[in-house]
Amino acid sequence: MPQDGPRRDVTEESGGSALDRLFFGAFLVALLALAFVAGGVVSLAQVFPGPQIARAYEGGRALYAQLTHYAEVTDGDLWFPARTPERGVTLHDPERTMPGATLYASGEATVARLISGEGEVLHEWHRPFSEILAESDGEGIAAPRPDDFVYFRNVRLLPDGDLLAVIEGNGDTPYGYSLVRLDRDSELVWAYHGRAHHDLDVAPDGRVYTVTHAPVTHRLQGFGNLAEAWLEDYLVVLSPEGEEELKLPLTELVADSPYRHLLHTVSSYSVGDPLHTNTVNLIGPEAAARMPFAEAGQVMLSFRELNAIGVVDPERGELVWAARGPWIGQHDPDPLPNGNILLFDNYGHYDLPEGISRVIEFDPLSKEIVWRYAGTAERPLDSAIRAEQQRLANGNTLIVESNAGRILEVTPEGELVWEFHNPARRGEAEEHVAIVASARRVDLETLEPAFLARLPLPPQMAKEASFR
Repeated sequence: MPQDGPRRDVTEESGGSALDRLFFGAFLVALLALAFVAGGVVSLAQVFPGPQIARAYEGGRALYAQLTHYAEVTDGDLWFPARTPERGVTLHDPERTMPGATLYASGEATVARLISGEGEVLHEWHRPFSEILAESDGEGIAAPRPDDFVYFRNVRLLPDGDLLAVIEGNGDTPYGYSLVRLDRDSELVWAYHGRAHHDLDVAPDGRVYTVTHAPVTHRLQGFGNLAEAWLEDYLVVLSPEGEEELKLPLTELVADSPYRHLLHTVSSYSVGDPLHTNTVNLIGPEAAARMPFAEAGQVMLSFRELNAIGVVDPERGELVWAARGPWIGQHDPDPLPNGNILLFDNYGHYDLPEGISRVIEFDPLSKEIVWRYAGTAERPLDSAIRAEQQRLANGNTLIVESNAGRILEVTPEGELVWEFHNPARRGEAEEHVAIVASARRVDLETLEPAFLARLPLPPQMAKEASFR
């Protein structure tokens, strides 16, 4: 039998290897822990590479949220559980509603519809965002969300039937995409891919006012409470042809104004989006004549994260007035001809049976509420985000309850005279309703005859249009 070689102590060798591995593993854990602590220290101290680590972390967190919380279109905030199976117009009092058609944008797609008082679709504009990008220079909109996640956030109908639309991507950062003009056949006239979001308004001379945003990576002097990397909002003015003429950084305007203290009130969860400007409303001559703090041509803005509204003078590039009041998370401050302001107060009725939201009209100097609508226990008004309203010529108020996919019209006495539920549903049991992102009552007299002639107007509306 061949002789074995020298015998090895297998037990001793195995024990030594296991012990080595244990110490090496502990060393790695300690090294990682030290790196984690060091990374946290340099991030907090804003020492290189701390800010870069923090920005990479935030970017990764945003990507993770997109992949997990927005994987399905109903996971985001474009679709909500339907509160009722009712669809279309469910209430119409023709004697007390304001005549005209209603233009609304639906969260189901980049789509807007013009409907009659009975809910009949008179006209529709629809252009997928992927097609808009393919037909224009989409530089600045890298890796947009799929078309199912992209929608018209706000729309305006022009007299010739063209549509201006702000486009957003749900689940993206930044979520603002573009402002486009489509003709009456939904063909693209022009596109501004400057990261427009939320709102727009049109001046008498055809200029378009909107807000855009973009990530910035500098700290505002004196505001250590804000993040170093954050979304800056800009007030932008476009020519009637969609060319950028003016761009003002709004957070910097607030920081350089007598109202800079408002930036110290930003909640910790909003330091990366300190303003969240959600409204652009031009101030007309009638309202300005009754507002000692404003002039015609200035712009009223809503800063959601400051719980404040403000007025910017575009020519001087200054925030000339700002105020907080009895509202929380507000949208759409409308300067009225009587000098008051009409506003959607998203959280003003928090945890009440009438719903968390209300619409208020108030004196901007005294903050006295002179009118309000807050829904009822049977028909609550409840929209945590978005939502808006429009004071109509007959004194009624058109209200968008966005989360519920509902539009309603109420009298000055608070009586409901018109109600519309978005018919766009999703899910096996159609249990989700698409939001109504925005809505406006359109006076037929403001539309050109050539466009009016294309609309299948019901007899009563045709009669109204004939009195032009």
